[in-house]
Amino acid sequence: MDFKQIGQVTIALLTQFGLKIVGAILLWFIGQRLIDFAVKLVRRAFRIQHLDATLLNYLANIISVTLRIVLIVALLGFFGVETTSFAALLAAVGLAIGAAWGGLLANFAAGAFLIIFQPFKVGDFITAGGVTGTVTEIGLFTTSINTPDNVLTIVANNKIFSDNIQNFSANPYRRVDLLAQLHHDVGHNEAIALLKAKLSQIPNVIQNPAPDVEIITFNLAGPVLAVRPYCSNDNYWQVYFDTNKAIRETFGEAGYPIPEQRYTVNGSSPSGSYSVIPSPSVMS
Repeated sequence: MDFKQIGQVTIALLTQFGLKIVGAILLWFIGQRLIDFAVKLVRRAFRIQHLDATLLNYLANIISVTLRIVLIVALLGFFGVETTSFAALLAAVGLAIGAAWGGLLANFAAGAFLIIFQPFKVGDFITAGGVTGTVTEIGLFTTSINTPDNVLTIVANNKIFSDNIQNFSANPYRRVDLLAQLHHDVGHNEAIALLKAKLSQIPNVIQNPAPDVEIITFNLAGPVLAVRPYCSNDNYWQVYFDTNKAIRETFGEAGYPIPEQRYTVNGSSPSGSYSVIPSPSVMS
């Protein structure tokens, strides 16, 4: 056995295989760069055509995934793997994965329907899949939502599509719902008039429709007012907090007494009953 010849053949094979490895790495690196560049060009072209941002991101993701699959097939061909056989194998594996991971395909289909029907788009403030926040991206399988406390939350598309969706950005304005407790002795008509005047002074409260202030219910402390100004979705929390301040300031400036819960206890007193006003600690 000629060990020298075997060594030379081994070195030649290793050298050839090593060169292929280096070439594959270079091909992968260059291919990735070209794919990123192509996706950027596509995005730029779509922006020039004023394509919707939601649809733009979705198409860009599809193009990116497709080109990366083509790159993988090209690398296999570079190593001498029969790509036609690989395509058949890939189809078989796809069927197996589809059977095992039906949820993944369901998310893909749900993402397509979200793009087609557009119940919301990127930039909308929604509640979907149990998450409330601003949509930052609608992907192939998931949707990214940035919550009001600045937490990026990834939600499966199928979970969103199969559940109720609330789109707070779809309408030009929304209503702020708050309650204001009155004392038994306070005239509700006067309180309503004062609150309506105060609400009209809050920045970003729209006047059409005008703010609603009406009695909504009664409790042991007295009448309860429903205080409902309207504003755009972008100004919701600012108006919400300012309305709370307006309620407190209005009632304080008017000198209204603090609401107290009152009820009657029947007992053995000479009159047969007596009124009880709980202390603040009991009320809390």
